[in-house]
Amino acid sequence: MTPSSAPARTALILGANGRFGLAAAQAFAVAGWRVLAHVRRDAAAGMPASAELVRAPLAGVGDALRGRPAPDVVVHGINPIYTRWDEEALPAAHAAMDLAERFGARFMLPGNVYNHGAAMPARIDETTPQRPTTAKGRIRAEMESELARRAAAGRLGATVITAGDFFGAGDGSWLDQVVVKAIAKGRLDYPGDPDLAHAWAYLPDLARAFVTVAALPGLAPFERFAFAGHSVTGREFLAATERAAAALGVAPAHGWRHGSMPWRLIRIAGMVVPLWRELATMSYLWRVPHALDGSRLAARCPALATTPLDAALVASLAALGVGASKPARLAPAPA
Repeated sequence: MTPSSAPARTALILGANGRFGLAAAQAFAVAGWRVLAHVRRDAAAGMPASAELVRAPLAGVGDALRGRPAPDVVVHGINPIYTRWDEEALPAAHAAMDLAERFGARFMLPGNVYNHGAAMPARIDETTPQRPTTAKGRIRAEMESELARRAAAGRLGATVITAGDFFGAGDGSWLDQVVVKAIAKGRLDYPGDPDLAHAWAYLPDLARAFVTVAALPGLAPFERFAFAGHSVTGREFLAATERAAAALGVAPAHGWRHGSMPWRLIRIAGMVVPLWRELATMSYLWRVPHALDGSRLAARCPALATTPLDAALVASLAALGVGASKPARLAPAPA
């Protein structure tokens, strides 16, 4: 926590009602930061009571903050709807960078593995070349390149923390939309090859990583970190999901059935269904094994803890209402 004798540092969370944004708002608040939570309307369930809401479109955030202390960090949690992501993501990122420049704040971006394309290696770290093979990957790479350019020019400091697929802290992920979608019927579905490794990021853990890195002294103008999270095979992930469900009192009398993702059907339907077309374009993520090497982050932040996969899945399933009535979104566990 921030010592009572020192003023609290301020974090502006853009897109604070989103899954990552809300988890970040919770984590910064728990750590004693002053949180400015940018929302378009009312706050989502689970927003910290101490968070100060900034109700404005992105273009109006700067004016809405007049008279308040300038943020020390700007956390970019804005994530457009997937079918509009190619058109909206880069302009939103540029506007957010402009905002960080205006306030002299450090810009923090949650990155992903899109940048590395379909030929990505089995292990990815901060030095892995970025060779995107899709429009979304090229946009992601351009975001980071623009941050590096602005940092080199002395216009802002920037940090990218690259992570795998989000799960936990609410719905809207592969976990609830695919893996446990049919859990009430005793079936778990996995989107990819069950024998290949896939990178996952438990959101409360990732959000605490952002807080920890934000407080590091001596950061370079532009920094990249890889967040290891949980890189496991599909079989390992399903087995952990079964154990988590059992811990919540859910276990089919005749055992679990496992299904897969109908990718061929999705590709065909994608000719007329925009979301399915976008999913099909990125389906290589489930065919190419990959893991994130978090050695550099662990060396800089040795006290940063990782929630064991089983415990993370218990909390995630509980937040989805598995085994009980659905509670509010869970706050990150204390560091």
